[in-house]
Amino acid sequence: MNAQEILAKLVSFPVLGGESNLSIIHWIKDYLADQGVEGVLVPNDEGNKASLHCRIGPAVDGGVILSGHTDVVPVEGQEWTSDPFELIDKEDGLLYARGSCDMKGFAACCLAALPEMVKADLKKPIYFAFSYDEEIGCLAAPDLVKAINAYYQEKPKYAIIGEPSMMIPTIGQKGICIFETTVTGSEGHSSRIKQEVSAIHESMRLVLWLENKMNSLINAGRTDDRFTPNHTSIHIGRMEGGIAPNVIAQECTFTWDVRTIPSETPQEIFEEFEVYCREREQELRAVYPAFSITTSNIHPAVPGLDTHQDQEIVALTKKLAACDVLDAVSYAAEAGQFAEGGFEAIICGPGDIAQAHRADEFVSKEQLDWCVRFMQNLINELS
Repeated sequence: MNAQEILAKLVSFPVLGGESNLSIIHWIKDYLADQGVEGVLVPNDEGNKASLHCRIGPAVDGGVILSGHTDVVPVEGQEWTSDPFELIDKEDGLLYARGSCDMKGFAACCLAALPEMVKADLKKPIYFAFSYDEEIGCLAAPDLVKAINAYYQEKPKYAIIGEPSMMIPTIGQKGICIFETTVTGSEGHSSRIKQEVSAIHESMRLVLWLENKMNSLINAGRTDDRFTPNHTSIHIGRMEGGIAPNVIAQECTFTWDVRTIPSETPQEIFEEFEVYCREREQELRAVYPAFSITTSNIHPAVPGLDTHQDQEIVALTKKLAACDVLDAVSYAAEAGQFAEGGFEAIICGPGDIAQAHRADEFVSKEQLDWCVRFMQNLINELS
């Protein structure tokens, strides 16, 4: 099977983030077995999801991990002009389907190259590492990384994460952390707004504080021009509260994310936010003693990636991709988690991130072919 044929199969599995991925992961495992390669599953606690890793080549130090995720984002509410879970070739040089770009195209190229990897006289090993639940917070990668480090006696050195980067080696990635804040005030008639405490009004003050905090980081020069935007961003994506226009809201909940440049962590912002929340509680409990503000981290923090351009993985990926340009991206990915696990990590994969998560998502045949050549160059490099 060539890369396009494998991609057609992979996109036919409508595995969304948060759902069981066993259908696609077992297909991959069986495909590996057909080539004489043992895939090792890393299941979740419930047993309804699993990551997979495998090794092709000798058990020696210095190998390369090729990694991607098996889940995709929903299509509901989007205006697709074709079945999103069927690969459509419109003869315009583009291949349409959910996940074609993000990021089953890369996985398809890995699997298409597998027969040649198996036949090659590799001096250093190649590893595949496929995860689940990346699209809802990069949830599986930490356990996958731990499993790889524990399972193999040898130590892989490099990790190439195939997120869509137009095959440009990408050495920087923002981190992300998602929080949920709930404000509990006192309900009552809206005419008593000064005698009660509105959870919505207080939530607005907290949102404004977060926006001002983001602006203060920018004004302090805490920026990184590799990224767009070039600063840590704070965004409120959802808010819910109140029952009627004339009833003071007793409760309001909002969710917010912090996307950090690699030199910063969300913990500092969270701790300063907590100080402000305690100040608001102290002041407003004089009006309503049960007033409270609670914030929880609803997804574990995903670290950023900050691979130095002098690291060996950078020169290697430039050579494999035949590309001297370097890039950084503002989206979160699993690359930072592989870097935390002790591997020199980089992002490089087919497709344009601008096509991800939208109706009529596509990857170009040209990009897919480029990634196939990347795999061939990797085989040659390690043989």
